[in-house]
Amino acid sequence: MSLAAHYAAALSRPTRADAARGGVSGDDVPWHEERTPAAVLVAITDRSTPGLILTQRPDHMRKHAGQIAFPGGRVDPEDADVVAAALREAHEEIALDPALVQVFGTSDVYHTGTGYHITPVLATIPADLPLRPNEGEVADVFEVPLDFVLDPANQQHKSGEWQGIIRHYYEIQWQDRRIWGATAGMLVNLARRIA
Repeated sequence: MSLAAHYAAALSRPTRADAARGGVSGDDVPWHEERTPAAVLVAITDRSTPGLILTQRPDHMRKHAGQIAFPGGRVDPEDADVVAAALREAHEEIALDPALVQVFGTSDVYHTGTGYHITPVLATIPADLPLRPNEGEVADVFEVPLDFVLDPANQQHKSGEWQGIIRHYYEIQWQDRRIWGATAGMLVNLARRIA
């Protein structure tokens, strides 16, 4: 069974109750009347020990400076759907050729406190592609071991104050990289879906 087929089969199983409720996007996320659709590409490298492609935002960005993220962004009017948006964003951000991407499904929509409704688009890509960060949006592109970020033992539940309210989030520390917030939340949801 191919890597894509393995994960597609896992995604087709009925969702667990916690994932069906939106997983870790949680009850402490404020409701926004305006919901902005967005999509991210969860690009899994097709190798004997699969990896996951992530980006680090530049320190100079006005929002999310220095944060670790999946390639992705808001769905534009010209995008046919969330898959098209995720592929377009990955091409813009890390020069990932859409022709090399094998999409096999989507995971649970993640709701952020800023009103974004993010659809993770899951795909496999060939290993060791020459990905290049778009310097205006991405400081670095790197690969983490998929089994590490999906292991619940590495997913730490944290809390902190934001805008005067205690918020709960997940954090995954890999080497010197702090993966937290929406990116870690989507990984926790994915781990629950394919467990």
